[in-house]
Amino acid sequence: MSRLRPFMLLLFAASLVAGGVKGQQAPAPVPVAETLVIGQTFTIQSKALGETRRLNVYLPDGYAESATMRVPVLYMPDGGIKEDFLHVAGLVQVLVGNGAMRPFILVGIENTERRRDLTGPTTNEKDKKIAPRVGGSAAYRRFIREELMPEVKQRYRTTAETAIVGESLAGLFVVETLLLEPTLFDTYLAFDPSLWWNNELLASQASSLLQGAGRAPKVLYLATSSNGGIEAPIGRFTQALARHTPKTITWHHQPMPQETHRTIYHPAALQAFRVVFKPLPALPRPHDKGLCRQISIISRLPL
Repeated sequence: MSRLRPFMLLLFAASLVAGGVKGQQAPAPVPVAETLVIGQTFTIQSKALGETRRLNVYLPDGYAESATMRVPVLYMPDGGIKEDFLHVAGLVQVLVGNGAMRPFILVGIENTERRRDLTGPTTNEKDKKIAPRVGGSAAYRRFIREELMPEVKQRYRTTAETAIVGESLAGLFVVETLLLEPTLFDTYLAFDPSLWWNNELLASQASSLLQGAGRAPKVLYLATSSNGGIEAPIGRFTQALARHTPKTITWHHQPMPQETHRTIYHPAALQAFRVVFKPLPALPRPHDKGLCRQISIISRLPL
């Protein structure tokens, strides 16, 4: 019996352990997380750039539910998911939602060689050292004009209104496009544009280039921070705007000394969208007979 006692004790202990395990409930399975979708993405095989480019798109609320809704388009360089697309899409969403701006489709252009695409040619040797390749802004603009814009019009219900927003080198591209090809967009938003590029050539030529803006109305919104090193060319550019801007261009300059070059994008975009994309005033209601009578009288007055 003494030899069986240790064996019996082991069996007894095993039964206790087994009973305890059977008495416990198996942990509930963790629910599978669903994918959070904030927009759409697609690619274009660009002949102008000789590479594949990815585009990220935010569609305003109500667009998917409507079969007739048409919306203007806001294009943005630096538009990758890991770049500026998410925070700008968030601004569009909240400002449209609270009635501070009109609905826009946001099209973010993801970068491949940012410093190549956003800069024009330069004779400055220091400029040439910032990247293996620079000076490709004309090809980048051709990609937007001939490939991206037609694709967006084909994929989405858009109006004819277009805008572009960018900061730093992307702001340089925005200003360069306004001065060299002003008909490409209706609204230009540039935050801390790198106008030091190519020995400040754009700033020095702005006075003469502004005269080629054409007859179609344009809007320029310029925001600048307290960052050292860019004040001189931006000062020359704003002086040219003050003296030589044609009446067809409405322009705003918002100094933001509380911001730096690293922090300006989000607060500048918030203010710019409120100013240049504010909702249009409501049309008079048909049942307002007094107002309609005034409009009728005015329409009959000789011009």
